[in-house]
Amino acid sequence: MIKLQVIGNLGKDCITNTVNGKNVINFNVAHTERFRDSSGQQKEKTIWVECAYWTDKTGIAPYLKKGTQVFVEGTPEVRNFTRNDGTAGSSLAMRVFSVQLLGSGNRNESPESVAYSDQPSGANPVADSPTSIADDLPF
Repeated sequence: MIKLQVIGNLGKDCITNTVNGKNVINFNVAHTERFRDSSGQQKEKTIWVECAYWTDKTGIAPYLKKGTQVFVEGTPEVRNFTRNDGTAGSSLAMRVFSVQLLGSGNRNESPESVAYSDQPSGANPVADSPTSIADDLPF
């Protein structure tokens, strides 16, 4: 199994849907790397990850708002597509199995650190942490 871990900020509010009777929370996370190029110039590179969190525990959805910082774990997938101009493109996607709220643009809206996981107990250190969520409430 390949596991991807991302810390970043949500680019927009999440969307919750039901597909074939199952709940899915879709959101995107941006991670920006800062570095110096070969000439010493400061550069930034932002990578966007499209996330799909298939879960019955949708109580976290109201907290997945634009700007919220999250830690997300899951399995990665590269999606290839053709742009409108005919050129090939690709995007990074993740099937999420664990999400942890790290912060918010507005600190009054969400707890500082809340974890959500669909992994069986003992399978994920986040699920066994004191901030673990055992039911559908994010706190």
